Formats: sequence, C-alpha cells, structure tokens
Amino acid sequence: MSGKAEGTTSRTRLDRGRGALGPALELVHTGRAPTRSVLTAELGVTRATAGAVAAELEALGLITVDARPGAAAGSQGRPSHRLDVAEDGPVVLAAQVHADGFRAALVGLGGRIVATAPGCETVDADPAKVLGSVVDAGTELLRGSGRRCLGAGLAVPSAVAEPEGLALNPLHLAWPAGSPVQEIFAERVRAAGITGPALTGNDVNLAALAEHRHGAGRGARDLLCVATGHRGVGGALVLDGRLHTGSSGLALEVGHLTVNPEGRPCHCGSRGCLDVEADPLAFLRAAGRDPGPEVSLLQQADDLIRDQHLDPAVRAAVETLIDRLGLGLAGLVNILNPDRIILGGLHRTLLNADPDRLRAVVADRSLWGRSGGVPVLACTLDYNSLVGAAELAWQPVLDDPLRALT
Repeated sequence: MSGKAEGTTSRTRLDRGRGALGPALELVHTGRAPTRSVLTAELGVTRATAGAVAAELEALGLITVDARPGAAAGSQGRPSHRLDVAEDGPVVLAAQVHADGFRAALVGLGGRIVATAPGCETVDADPAKVLGSVVDAGTELLRGSGRRCLGAGLAVPSAVAEPEGLALNPLHLAWPAGSPVQEIFAERVRAAGITGPALTGNDVNLAALAEHRHGAGRGARDLLCVATGHRGVGGALVLDGRLHTGSSGLALEVGHLTVNPEGRPCHCGSRGCLDVEADPLAFLRAAGRDPGPEVSLLQQADDLIRDQHLDPAVRAAVETLIDRLGLGLAGLVNILNPDRIILGGLHRTLLNADPDRLRAVVADRSLWGRSGGVPVLACTLDYNSLVGAAELAWQPVLDDPLRALT
C-alpha cells in the first residue's frame, strides 16, 4: 500500500473513532485500560481504530503508548501496547478551603498530584481574599512547573447550589451564607491568565468522586462516602460513576442525621447530629481533652488515637464515636442500599482503630447489612478532595479532548 493510501486509511479510522477519544481518555485516566487490547475491548471497536484513537491522544500530549513493553514471563503471543497518562502532560489547578486553611495543587491526568502548597492557618471572613490567595498559590506552582494548565477546580466545606455555585452553608467558615464562591473563584482564575473551566463543589462530594475514579471506591456501582475532616461531617453518593447531587446540588447532607437525640445542639437547629457528635471536636471532648491551637483539630484527634490508644478515656471515646457513626451509617444503608461504603478523615482513623466494632454496628442496625454485609473501607487517596476538585476541571477534557485542547 502506498504512503498516501496508508495516510488516508489512518485518517478514516481516526474519523470513525473520533467520538471515542473522550471515552478512551477516561479509560486510561481511571486505569481501566492499561493496554491497547483492553482499550479495544472496552470501546468495542477494531484494533486499528483503537490504535488510531490512542495515537491521537498521544499526539495531543495526554497519554503515552509503549509499543515495546516486553512480554511477561510465561505469556504467549505478541504483547499489547501499554497505555498510561503522560507524566509531563498538561495539568489543572486544584484548591481546597477548610476550617484551618487552604491548599493548592497541580494535578495531572490519572489523579496524579504534580505539586502542592499549603496555605494559611486562619481563613479570612471574606471569601474573595481567601480565594485570591488560593489562586496566587496555584499560579506560583504553575510558574515553577512550566506546564500547560487546562482549568481549575475548588473544593469547599459547604453545600454548593448548582448551577450558580453558591456556598449555602459554610458553617465552619466565617463566610456569609450564599457566598458566590464559584463566581469569585472564576474571576480570580481568569485574572491569573488561566483558561478553561473554573468550577466549585462540596469537598466530600469531590472526595467521593476522586476515590471512585482512582481510589478505594473504584469499581463500585453505588458508592457511599462519609467523612469528617477539620470540622463537621459530610457525605456523598456516586451512582453509576456519576455524583448524585440532587435537583440543585444539595443531596446527601448526612451530617444532619440525628444519632444522639439528647446530644449537643447542632448549627442546623437540631440536636445530636452526626455533624457535632462524630467529628474531631466531638472526639476530643469525649476523650476529655481540651483542643489546642497549635495544629488542626483533625491532626490532634488522629494523633491522640495513634499515640494514646491504650488510655482508657481515649479507648472509650473511640468506642463512643464508632457507635454514633455506625448508627448513622446503618440508617444510610437502609435508605440507599450502597454496594460499598468508604470513610475519610477521622472516620478512616476510627475504622482502622477498631474495624470489627464499626462493621458490627452497621450490620446490626441495618436490614441490608444483616442480610449480606456492606463492605466498609478506608479512603486511600491523599488529598482526595483536591484530586476531586481537579476532576471537575478535567471533565470537559474527558468529554471532548479535541475541543478542550484546540
């Protein structure tokens, strides 16, 4: 075949597979297509079309194709080309604001954190000041990296109304309710010269999305995530690979499930909610410890469990919070019937401290737990809310790589 004919055939294959560029990139991004043969099977296309699609993604600087991986010992036949995200490819700016400060990061495809920078320990009451500092930290990272930036994502500890991007209840920040955080963030991102999307989401929602694509939730169909970070308790649900955010972004406010009717008053006006009965401050109080100003409440609680787990008061506090958390999880299992639960923040530490007790409470208090048992696992990603914020910015690229990059 002549070179001209070969080029025409290759272009025809790519044209046929152009609609598969996004699905193919997502398969490599999430680690579900480590080889070209797996990509071919997952896309349901011919080997030639899969090869043309992979070559185009490589030409865009998004993935690498290793044509000489070497056959594994004992294997037969020609080994398939290996696929991976490009280590030196473009990045997105990801940021997270929490009660004790903020963190900015550059995140590549595959959920890989390229660089990260912590921020202040005191969050200003003006969200514009905080988000300006966040973007400044991110642009400093970009200058040092020399990488192309395709967008930005922000995680905040609040329900975020869609599509406006309003932080409706930033209870553990001094920000006004209904702060237009997405608009402010987008303005700062544009002023910094960063193009592409600039999107905002709830921190636990984004942690769940990251864990589903890259961590402990991979492969789950109906994934429930519950976590407590620096203050309060949040939850998220991923259904068939997509976040379930409800009609306007406000679903899964699990922190306001009542687990102790005679418990502490909650910010929401109720009493004994998970938000005030199973977070780091609640643990420190249950253990009879006064929280100090030196480090975050989360670190103080984690350190106490790790370093003083033999102390009777600490053991009792662990059991108390496990029982409260387990009661809340059991109620969620009865309503949602997830096939997997993942826990983050202090809840991950509690699970690791006494996994049998927590799993027993969930099983004993839930109908579906008794009938089959729902796996309860620890989140595995460092900075999963940051990685999830990056997923917001990566989504347009995953949907249409050509449009996003050209």
